[in-house]
Amino acid sequence: MCGICGEVSFDRARPVSADSVRAMREQLVHRGPDAHGIFVSPDGMAGLGFRRLAIIDLSAEANQPMSSRDGSIHVVFNGEIYNFRGLRAELAARGRAFHTQSDTEVIVRLYEERGAAFVDAIDGMFAIAVWDGRQKRLILARDRAGKKPLFYYRDARRVVFGSEIKALFAHPEVPSKVDVAALPPFFSCGYVPHPATLYCGIRQLDPASVMTVDPDGRASERTYWRLEFPPAGSLPAVDAHAARDRVRELVTAAVDRRLVSDVPLGAFLSGGVDSTVVVGVMSRLTRQPVKTFTIGFEGDAAYDETAAARQVAERFKTDHHEFRVKPSAVHLIDRLIWHHDGPFGDSSAIPTYLVSELTRQHVTVVLTGDGGDEVFAGYLRFRAALAAERLPRGTAAVLGQALRFLPDAPNERHLVARARRFARFMNLPLLARAARWNSVFQDDLASFLQPEFAEGAEAFDPLAHLGSELWAIRGSSPLSQLLAANFASYLPDDLLVKTDRSTMATSLEARSPLLDTSLVEYVATLPDAFKLQRGRTKGILRDAFADLIPLAIDRRPKTGFGVPLDAWFRGELRDFVRDTLLAPSAASREYLRPVRLRELVDDHQAGRANHGHRLWTLVCFERWLQLLPAWRRR
Repeated sequence: MCGICGEVSFDRARPVSADSVRAMREQLVHRGPDAHGIFVSPDGMAGLGFRRLAIIDLSAEANQPMSSRDGSIHVVFNGEIYNFRGLRAELAARGRAFHTQSDTEVIVRLYEERGAAFVDAIDGMFAIAVWDGRQKRLILARDRAGKKPLFYYRDARRVVFGSEIKALFAHPEVPSKVDVAALPPFFSCGYVPHPATLYCGIRQLDPASVMTVDPDGRASERTYWRLEFPPAGSLPAVDAHAARDRVRELVTAAVDRRLVSDVPLGAFLSGGVDSTVVVGVMSRLTRQPVKTFTIGFEGDAAYDETAAARQVAERFKTDHHEFRVKPSAVHLIDRLIWHHDGPFGDSSAIPTYLVSELTRQHVTVVLTGDGGDEVFAGYLRFRAALAAERLPRGTAAVLGQALRFLPDAPNERHLVARARRFARFMNLPLLARAARWNSVFQDDLASFLQPEFAEGAEAFDPLAHLGSELWAIRGSSPLSQLLAANFASYLPDDLLVKTDRSTMATSLEARSPLLDTSLVEYVATLPDAFKLQRGRTKGILRDAFADLIPLAIDRRPKTGFGVPLDAWFRGELRDFVRDTLLAPSAASREYLRPVRLRELVDDHQAGRANHGHRLWTLVCFERWLQLLPAWRRR
């Protein structure tokens, strides 16, 4: 796992500066503390920077940038190629010579044979930059699910790219101006959907995309893969036992591929089905006890999974480690904002960062259960969305009236809180309904923004960023539509961002076997009932590993990896929230109406409503605005 950056200049009067590339590279030390490298082409047209976290082939020969034998091709690469050994054998059989055991060299040799089409053959998690000195072109590529990030800035004179936005800001010609058009999607989703960012002119390369930048600065982009869901009613009969065996085979193979490492590895263990399956399979494939790591919260059992994780650890006799979080952990906020290059509305970044910090003291690579909910339909909102499809439209009004007589829920996970969200949006179209249930600010966002920004909030379409994905899934079943939309948005823009930034902040590599390409493609073709039936989520995964999942874990209600913000912001962090958001000098007053913020804080702290998620998002936004001037000076 590494950090990459670089620049290509189209202006001969302004060649690439090695100092600029080096400054960008040094913003990524946390992604690669073990080694570094730089390349600037003799003509000054291209520069590549690299920071290395050594995982496979720890020798200096495997450092990057890595070049072809004739020096015309240079590659920097962040990630892991899981099929590199098979590709290496094929290339060697065709006469290609190798001098390292690294997967990076496979990319170089594959590019020599196939050019930009090399990306179609590789399978893994990756962000890759190739400088082709013969054709004077830059190739940028990103993995299928979007596990590894790649950002770029492009104008008439140059293209600048990097694993994180902070690397781009180290370049003297890249601006850091806030893009006000990104505010409505941020406050709605808690993140800015790709390819946009919170900064003017800075974009993300889409997952499963490859971009080619020609010598004259023209860029073309193609999507080389898409997760295909079959049209509703078109599936042939599938034998449940055969499907169960195939899922077990694919998951086992995916875990096995991710155990390739020349450094110690372990696993995150939450006590849920997904991480239990991953740890259980690891324990069957390795001789030594698996090192497992979990985190919990003091004072709130609804958010504490340590007991369940401990039960799984005992089941597989792992070398288990726990960490417990106190409310003071919220003071990590400035560090989290820096690592996320801006505000990030998913507060589970707190425990993810802290468990990563704990884990890095013991191992360098960790396997996770990420992707299980996305692939096997594990989220409660999927069940709710399908339930709403079957209910008469008048149900919402009746349910809403009944819920008025119940007291406020103690936290956002409480059944009453979920029922109120269900009633409020159940009459919306399927995907809009699911998007609203998962949003931070909903149809009241415009009232929180200053008048000059409110119009953008009123016009905001929470599904617009899905674009062609909506067209591709129009004939699929309702569940397939939900899975496809989630895979194309929440997964790469929230879940995988959180995992990547939190782990790489501590120089820890995370691998996600449940997002293995072969597994994801196969499960997408299975009937809906294999994934979600009569309220039982992830049915085919549970059945495939029934011998590994303890009965108590299988029956345990889904909790998710959250933080008890509701209680924190009424208790020990009460003054912190007020001082941050309601101060007369608050930077967010330029964008947000102070009177609405005060109402939100007062209602939450008086117990009249639960706004923990909203307050966290607002606090992150405020702190980011305060930190941004120092980022610009740096």
